[in-house]
Amino acid sequence: MKLSASLLLTVAGLMLSSSIYAAKEAPQPVKPDLAKGEAKFTAVCAACHGADGNSAIPANPKLAQQHPQYLAKQLLEFKSGKRSNAVMKQFASDLSDDDMKNISAWLASKQTKPGFAKDKQLVALGERIYRGGIPDRQIAACAGCHSPNGAGIPAQYPRLGGQHADYTASQLAGFRDGARLNSVPMAQVAAKMNDREIKAVADFIAGLR
Repeated sequence: MKLSASLLLTVAGLMLSSSIYAAKEAPQPVKPDLAKGEAKFTAVCAACHGADGNSAIPANPKLAQQHPQYLAKQLLEFKSGKRSNAVMKQFASDLSDDDMKNISAWLASKQTKPGFAKDKQLVALGERIYRGGIPDRQIAACAGCHSPNGAGIPAQYPRLGGQHADYTASQLAGFRDGARLNSVPMAQVAAKMNDREIKAVADFIAGLR
């Protein structure tokens, strides 16, 4: 019995030592390299999305201050084809996973420039939809996922505040019409919205800050 107990203690000690060694040797997540992210973004993305991620072209999204997990996910899905866009697939296909993480982290560190609503007649409707949804048609409030000020919920729902209205409207229409397929919840919401409602909520989002 004494021998067995001694043997058990020895085995337990070896297992503990192995666990500690394995924990010490386990690879640590590589932190994003912001300098490399800026360099790659400048070379590949800046022409369409602005030098600091604040696109001046209404059809192209502002990327500054966006959640890095969301940006990296979109780039991966452009590359795989899950999110369909011929132009973005071409660029994303030339990026490694590290490139995507570095670019996304660098963009998240930049400050988005505020936008503004342009259509006074529609902005009130847009605000009602964004904050309260359309209950009688089971359209959920945008604020529930994207937060009251449009900041979004990191890693789950993107930042929307200040985004170009043209871009937001085109994405909602894409979700509704089946051109954009990489978010089932958004497709379900957009499917119930008409053109006027999409335009209204997109214009309201542009002025959120």
